[in-house]
Amino acid sequence: MLYFWWKGQPFADGDVFRASRWSRGNRMFPTQVLITSTSVVHYTPEFVGRKEHSIHIAHVASVSIDTNLLFSNVLIETSGGATPVTCHGHRKSDAIRKKQLIEQYQTRYYRGSGDGDERAEAAGQGRQPEVARG
Repeated sequence: MLYFWWKGQPFADGDVFRASRWSRGNRMFPTQVLITSTSVVHYTPEFVGRKEHSIHIAHVASVSIDTNLLFSNVLIETSGGATPVTCHGHRKSDAIRKKQLIEQYQTRYYRGSGDGDERAEAAGQGRQPEVARG
C-alpha cells in the first residue's frame, strides 16, 4: 500500500497537476502533468518504471478542456501532428490552471522574453532572423 502512495507523489518540483485516483485509468498510479516555461511533461507511473511524454511549449497547438460531472479531461494537441496528450480525471480548477499556464508561457515565448526573442520578432515582421557571422 505504501508503494502505491509513494508512486503517486509529485515527480518534480513546480506546477505538477495530479489526476484523481477516483477517475478511470488512475486508480493505482495517477497521471501527472508538469508545466514549465519550456515544456509540458505528461508522466504516468507504472508498477515498474514510468511513461513520460514531453512537448516543447512552442509545439503545443491547442488545449481543450472537457468538463464532466465530477472531473475534467484535458486534451493537449501538438503542431507536429502526433497523437494528442489526453489527461483524464483532473479537477476543473486544475484543468483551467493548466490551460492558463500553457497560454501564459506561449505568450512569453512568442513575445520575445524567452529563448526566441529575435525569432519571434522576425516572424512578426515577415523577415528572417539575423545570423552572426564570423
